[in-house]
Order: sequence, then structure tokens, then C-alpha cells
Amino acid sequence: MLPVLFRDEHLVAIHKPSGLLVHRTSLDAREQRFAVQLLRSQLRRRVYPVHRLDKGASGALLFGLDRQVAAALGETVRLHALRRTYLAVVRGHTPEEGEIDHPLVRHFDAAERGRDGLFGTAQDAVTRFRRLATVELPHRVDRYPTCRYSLLELVPRTGRRHQLRRHMSHASHHIVGDSTYGKGRHNRLFRELFGSDRLLLACVELRFDHPATGAPLTIRAPLAEDFAAVVGALGWAAAAGC
Repeated sequence: MLPVLFRDEHLVAIHKPSGLLVHRTSLDAREQRFAVQLLRSQLRRRVYPVHRLDKGASGALLFGLDRQVAAALGETVRLHALRRTYLAVVRGHTPEEGEIDHPLVRHFDAAERGRDGLFGTAQDAVTRFRRLATVELPHRVDRYPTCRYSLLELVPRTGRRHQLRRHMSHASHHIVGDSTYGKGRHNRLFRELFGSDRLLLACVELRFDHPATGAPLTIRAPLAEDFAAVVGALGWAAAAGC
């Protein structure tokens, strides 16, 4: 059963676990489990995903319960009026806060490439970050005898594909557990120390105006147990709100 964070007659939000795709994609043709189908079976009705959440990420995922609501929520996403807040573990000690304003070239799915090619044009992309905690571990990963990590709050101001992962890679503060844009040595260290084999990125809060009532709505998601275990081992439980 997928944990339900919020539900009314118009929409539903669930807690998606790491490793679960939102919907079918040719990029992972062998996968047989998808959030859309699982939630459809759980609720015994059709559901319509409103936004993306990477397979490796966990946290709040929003669906409309009919096409009209999904379309209205989709417009909220398009206008950047759906505020998504994430927590991430990244390599290095970041500044206390800041903004990454770095355009990203659009990546197309395999089904889209036949028409447009592998990449599109660069699109504006902005991410705000705030450092919540830091740690220095007595392990050599690169050329230094110790390695540093930060717990960040990330708020994307735009919604580009893999934006947070690509922006943190651009800033040389790669998200731990990212096998595409991250650093394998740090991923292996977290696997050895904490048994963590997942992307340490989670959507912990959604804020938007309800599409039917117009009332402001905040939906929060606790950290998944495997993410919370790493945060606890690093001494960050209070900083992460666990």
C-alpha cells in the first residue's frame, strides 16, 4: 500500500518510495511496478499524475482524481505556483544559502528523440538552497584524509528534468547516491558505512492553492525510513525534522 498523505474528492498525495517509477517509460522498459498503476488499484479509480519525482527520490507525489483537476494542477506547475521543498545530502560543505541560476539543456525521452534529437535548447533553471547541517567524516575518498557533507533544503523555482541533481552536480556538490550525475566514490562510501544504496533526495513538502477552493494547501511528507536512518547516523535528525 502506498501511504496517503492527503486525499479529498479532488486530489490525492502519496509518499512515493525510492526505486518506484511514477509511470511507464521506455527508459526503464523492464520495470513492472509504477506509482500510477499501484495507486489506481489501491483507490479503485483512475488517477492523473501532476508532476515528476525521479525514480530514486522519495516523498510527496501529487495526483488529480479527474482530468479537469489534473489539468488545473498542471497549470499550477507550469506557472511555477506549486512550491516543492526537498531535502538532500550532498558532498562538500556548501554556503549557508544561495541560488543556482544555470540554464539546462532539455533531455528528451527515447520516444521523443525520433522527432527532436537527443537534446533540445537550453531552458532557464533556478534552484534555491539552504544549508541545514554539515559533517566531516574520517574517511579518505578523494585526495583529502577526511570527507565533508551537507544537508540541504532545496527549492526549485523551475521544473526542468533532473534539475536538482544537475544543478548540484554543476555546483560540485553532487547529491549522494546519484549514479548518473553524482560521484561513485561517495556513493560507495555511504553504501559501506550506512548500507545506503539510494538517491538521498526527498520531496518533503508541497504548497499550492487548492484547484477547487482556492484555499492554500500544504502537504508534508516525513523522510522515508532508509533516508532517515542515514540522517540519524550523521547526527542530523533534529536538523531534518525527524
